[in-house]
Amino acid sequence: MIVGIARSRQVALALTAVLAAAAACQARDEEPVARPGPPAATAATAAGPRAFTLVATGDVLPHTSVIEQARFDAGGLGHDFVPMFAGVAPVVSRADLALCHMETVFGENGRYSGDRVFRSPPEIAQGLADTGYDSCSTASEHTLDDGTRGIRRTLDALDRAGLRHAGSARTVEEALTVTILPAGTARVAHLAYTLGPRGHRRPPAGQPWPVNLIDESRILADAQTARRAGADVVVLSLHWGTEWQDQPDQQQLSLARTLTAATTGGRPDIDLIVGTHAHVPQAYEKVNGTWVIYGMGNQVAGQMTNRRRAPDPRANQSTIGRFTFAPPARPGGRWEVTKAEYIPQLFDIDAGRVVNLNTALAQGADVTGVRERIQQVVLGRGAAKDGLVMGE
Repeated sequence: MIVGIARSRQVALALTAVLAAAAACQARDEEPVARPGPPAATAATAAGPRAFTLVATGDVLPHTSVIEQARFDAGGLGHDFVPMFAGVAPVVSRADLALCHMETVFGENGRYSGDRVFRSPPEIAQGLADTGYDSCSTASEHTLDDGTRGIRRTLDALDRAGLRHAGSARTVEEALTVTILPAGTARVAHLAYTLGPRGHRRPPAGQPWPVNLIDESRILADAQTARRAGADVVVLSLHWGTEWQDQPDQQQLSLARTLTAATTGGRPDIDLIVGTHAHVPQAYEKVNGTWVIYGMGNQVAGQMTNRRRAPDPRANQSTIGRFTFAPPARPGGRWEVTKAEYIPQLFDIDAGRVVNLNTALAQGADVTGVRERIQQVVLGRGAAKDGLVMGE
């Protein structure tokens, strides 16, 4: 991944006024266990199950320019990431359950890096929590950028911020758990896996468990474990695909078909797949009756150069996936997605802000072309006929 930190003002200048206004292991020998979240509200539960909304967003990939912006926003004293996410906080915080993807690990004592080998400021955990996120997937190609100590440091910071997490682990016992989260009256299992670490970085010898690697049988076994532990909905975060490719690759298509076809007792094992890694938005598609987001794109990233070594504005475009789940018609049935939405986003690299393109357009910013390009990609595999709409 080649990264440039020079800032482009092509879209940023059009958005500055808008922003100022808006600112008011591989397969296991042992069976996993479930790690439940807080119980849902007792009064609501007594009234019976009710629908809930879930949102998911793309890669948080803090390049050097992103780290510098957060330091500037903190007045030079630490790092403040809250302003960076303010533009999408209304969407995130209003959901019953909000999932992010923390692609990098955290550094310490000012030892931060935003290029090639990533170590991000730990304050980003609090920034994500304050925005309204509930859990982050942490399995990516960069999970082992600072070895197992980087994983420990990252998960410790997420814990302090009150953020749940899935995809990496500090101990084998933690690796053998399934994260279960409350979403209104429902219980949602969050599973996360990656294609593998980048380059030569590998787990320590004899310790394959620090980061979850994509393995079909392992994923389905974990999903079935989550079901037995009481999960009503199973959401799968996958760090997969081919970088800079708008269309899902054959591995994504094949794995999506296989995972969404798996059932236990007549009930699908997986209820939603949300993808990251490609750095660009990819299509949404309903596969075997289950929604799949092949790639949401980078939610936060500096200016990046693609394989042709050219700055690529697609790296700062992404989507929020928002899904409304309704309770089953009969006990033991599937929670069905009754509304599927995508919300187009842009990371303004000049201002260092995530921008909801619908909000920006309504406030007069010239972002029609960017929004239309994202829409074309998102709907490129026929999702509109299955009911996917652009949300606000």
